[in-house]
Amino acid sequence: MTTSPYASDALPDGTVDTVVIGGGAAGLNGALMLARSRRSVVVVDSGTPRNAPAAAMHGFLVLDGTPPSEILQRGREQVRQYGGVVVFGEVTSTEPAAPTAGGDLRFTVALADGRSVTARRVLVATGLRDVLPEVPGLAQHWGHSVVHCPYCHGWEVRDEPIGILATGPASVHHAFLFRQLTEDLTYFTHGTRLDEGTRARFAARAIRVVDTPVRDVITAEDGALSGVRLTDGRVVARRVLAVATRMQARTEGLEGLKLPMEDLPDTMGRRFATGMAGATDVPGVWVAGNATDLTAQLGASAAAGALTGAHINAQLATADTEAALGAAREQAGPLARVSTSATATR
Repeated sequence: MTTSPYASDALPDGTVDTVVIGGGAAGLNGALMLARSRRSVVVVDSGTPRNAPAAAMHGFLVLDGTPPSEILQRGREQVRQYGGVVVFGEVTSTEPAAPTAGGDLRFTVALADGRSVTARRVLVATGLRDVLPEVPGLAQHWGHSVVHCPYCHGWEVRDEPIGILATGPASVHHAFLFRQLTEDLTYFTHGTRLDEGTRARFAARAIRVVDTPVRDVITAEDGALSGVRLTDGRVVARRVLAVATRMQARTEGLEGLKLPMEDLPDTMGRRFATGMAGATDVPGVWVAGNATDLTAQLGASAAAGALTGAHINAQLATADTEAALGAAREQAGPLARVSTSATATR
């Protein structure tokens, strides 16, 4: 069994209002909104955030430059402050369960260690997985000298010799964004097509184009990235590589929900398909954050989680009201019959 990287709460007995699957920015902010609305909420988190390799998070006002681990730690503490529960665990299955007699929804979430929890609603905030090109040496520099987002990492790599390792059409846009950050930019087509119009624009911006495929990434003796080796043996010195990854929503343990998926154009990735505020075609299930918005940064993911949490609370309030109304009518029924019978015998 994997040791929890943070303090893990006990999984509560009975049925809770909402289970949040994923403890990143979207999941924790959704849980915060629910807990502050006095909802019983459990966050199940595997402790493997997408931004774990990064030294700091950027582009979010006030928290800019804060280590991701610190943000998550503070987020867990704030959810707990309002009665929320944060549990370390890996979800292996999520299944719809039989609804109540009154028709309220139920879901069963099972964990790898055999524990399970029943919830009225589910918020999926599992995030995504970045799929890198299969270039030897590339993965070991991921999150440091191999980056994907000019807004997350751009300032930190400004004025460095940067290479764009093309993966598809999105890499062209990548190149223009990173050109803002350095005058020394090389575009490695790596087997992708580059039309003449784009080549002309690259030339106008002094972006060098290399059409020979990349064989591997070179690591210097000090462990830093020092360049790329081409298939013809030439070496191009680079200190940073920018890669537009294929982004895949994390779906493990969610297959039983049969949530609709959507492929984005230009091989960008695959995400959960959602409607307003993260609602899905499966009643009682929402998705927030990078699992449905692949390009969202931390601030946008957190905002999406908050909005989704508010919508879940609103639906629960409606369900609570309908249940109370049904109970009141059931209780009033026999009393009304007794009153009518007594009047008739007088």
